[in-house]
Order: sequence, then C-alpha cells, then structure tokens
Amino acid sequence: MSIKKIGIIANVEKEKAVEYTSRLREWILERELEVFLEEEIAGKLGESAGLEGRELASSVDLIVVFGGDGTLLRAARSVKKSDVPILGINLGAFGFLTEVNLNEMFSAMEVILTGDYQAEKRMMLDVVINRGQECVGEGTVLNDIVIDRGNLSRIIELKTVVDGRYLTTFKADGLIISTPTGSTAYSLSAGGPIVFPELKTVIITPICPHTLTNRPVILPESVTVKVVLWTKEMGATLTLDGQVSFTLESGDVIIIKKSRYFTSIIVSPDRDYLEILRTKLGWGGLPSGAGWG
Repeated sequence: MSIKKIGIIANVEKEKAVEYTSRLREWILERELEVFLEEEIAGKLGESAGLEGRELASSVDLIVVFGGDGTLLRAARSVKKSDVPILGINLGAFGFLTEVNLNEMFSAMEVILTGDYQAEKRMMLDVVINRGQECVGEGTVLNDIVIDRGNLSRIIELKTVVDGRYLTTFKADGLIISTPTGSTAYSLSAGGPIVFPELKTVIITPICPHTLTNRPVILPESVTVKVVLWTKEMGATLTLDGQVSFTLESGDVIIIKKSRYFTSIIVSPDRDYLEILRTKLGWGGLPSGAGWG
C-alpha cells in the first residue's frame, strides 16, 4: 500500500513526545507527504487543526504512536473501525507493542515508506455488561478485560460459562480474559501463558485463586465467555485494557467474544518477536561458544 498521509498520536505526558513529534513531522513534510496530528499533540505544538482519533484514522494511510504500550492501546481502541496500520515508537522503559526505539525511528520510516514492511493483524475482544435487561457498559480491547475485587477485602465469586457450558465458579481476587497480544500484560503477571500474538485464542487467567487447581485456560477464538458476578458486596470492578473502568453489582453478566475489529500493528524491521521476549523479559542469550542449531 502506498503511504501518502501519516497521522501522529502521542502521549503528551512523555518528556520527549513533543520534540520527536515535531522532528518526525518535519521529516515527513520534507518528503512531500501529508501529516495529520491528534488533538492533544496538536495543542502542544500550538496548532488548532488537530483531529479526534476516529477522524484521524479515516484520513490517513498510517498512524505513528509515540509513547508506551498504554498509548498504543488507547489508539487501537479509538481507531478500531479503520483498517489503518499502527507503528509504535517507544518513549517508555518497557513495551511489547511499541517495538521501534527512538534511534530507529527514521530508518524504520524509510523502510515503511517503500512498502517493504510487515503488519500483523491482532485480534480484539468485545465485552458487554448486562444488568438485568439493561446494558450498562460495553467496549473493545486489544489486551484484556479484568474483573477484580476492587475495594473489597475478600475474594469474589465468578461463575464462568463457555459457549453455554458451565466451566467453573472462580473464587479469586479476580479474572483476566485476554487476547494473545495481552498474554504478556497482566495475565503474565498472574501466571498466565505467553501466547504468540499472531494466534487467535482467548485466555482465561484467574488472579490469586482460592483453589490452586484453578489454572489458566486457553480457548479457541470462536467461543463466547459469560461471567456472572455472585458476590453480594459492592466494590468489584471491570477494567478494559487497564484504562476504562466500570463498577459491577452482584448478578451482573459480562459477555465476552472475539471482535469483528482488529488492530494492524507494524512489526519492527530490526527484530523479531523472540528477540523482543528475550529483551523485555530479561532472558539470557546463548552460552559462550554455543551455536544456533
């Protein structure tokens, strides 16, 4: 795909966001391409022509995100209806989604503008919260849906059904339902498996379960997961991608299934996923003198 119009989204709280957005914009303009800025970063640069996320996505061929994984997750949700690839440039200390480092920015952009790049289509999950006959919340996530005890001092009970068949009632601090992309986020911290992001699966990971035999479960992408909160006390919460929260009540029904939307993420031309795992998780390299075979 020929790239002529490029959008920029940035976490304006990051120290270098304004500087590098400005540098990249000038670099793009020098190549006689068009640049569009999201509202927040446009304001920081003293411009009034910034666009809201969905409008930005419908206007460009590529979106560059400056920030960490949280910024990219926010961008993914806001542009989900547009099949526009996202390039994440890492301004933080740790990121699985923002694969390109600042010192690689211009070289990566050179490769991308030639059309010689790879974009992975990452599955997303839709969630609906029903209270009786009323829908009280909904959303789409790239990483995960987390149901936790919030400000409650004891464990919560979560009846879990898969495609209409009873799985179990988790008695735990909470439950994480994640995509493969989200397997290296909260799910990993809770003891969940690392799942390659190209796969299409739904991962259920209990948080500090009361019964130690409650283990993470990997389900096919086609399933519908229904979770019912049985705990009577108020205080449990549901959080989307760690950024959008809803307060739950006893009897609330949470329905989760694969979304028809997906996020297209451009992978780094300089490293593969295995190298990212080794780097981000601090795994050791080859022993001295060892070969590849």
